[in-house]
Parts: sequence; structure tokens; C-alpha cells
Amino acid sequence: MLPARNRMTRSIDFDATVKHGIRLAQPDVVVHLRRGVDGDEIGAPRVGLVVGKPVGSAVERHRVSRRLRHVARTLLSELGQSDQLVIRALPSSRTASSARLEQELRRCLRRVPAAGSRS
Repeated sequence: MLPARNRMTRSIDFDATVKHGIRLAQPDVVVHLRRGVDGDEIGAPRVGLVVGKPVGSAVERHRVSRRLRHVARTLLSELGQSDQLVIRALPSSRTASSARLEQELRRCLRRVPAAGSRS
């Protein structure tokens, strides 16, 4: 499970991350990463999930959410202290394995420009 301090819950944070962050796409997920700025007082990287109805039924969406939360927890150490990450699941994520989702998320993080400090 993703620790509470690392969960993004406010819609304003989701909006800012999607609007001002770097967008990276993979076959099963789209990632928006907003590097923290010096004035941010977050103190821990935060991750938000967007799993919409096109992914499938409620049961399938919850299953995808659980997989993504589990994978996101393993990625926390690769994020800066004030980074914000929004993961949008695409319909194909319904059939993707956890290993594949993790591989795609790691590939996205590797493609992020090195600009900015990684605390």
C-alpha cells in the first residue's frame, strides 16, 4: 500500500501536476511528473492515480489501482522529496501485469530530463 504521506488527494494538486508537469506516455499508462520547486513544502514525493471508466468495470478499475499503488510504492525512492506524480491508466492496463506496469513506469522516470535537483 502507498503510505498516506505519499498519496495525492487534492484535485488542485492533480490539476497542477497535469497542467505544469512533464507528460510521458507508454502503451498502458500516461505519466505526468512535476518536479518540486524550492518553495514547495511537501516534504515527501506524492503519487496520484487516475483510473477512469474506459479501463473497465469497477472491479477491473480497482484491480488496476491496486497494482499501480503497489508499483508506485517501489518507485518512491527514485523521486525527489517534493516531486508530484500522476499516473493515468489507459484501457490496456486492465490486462497488463504488475511487472509490465512497473517496467513502463520506470522507463518513464528514466526519460525525464535531469534538470532540477533530486533530493
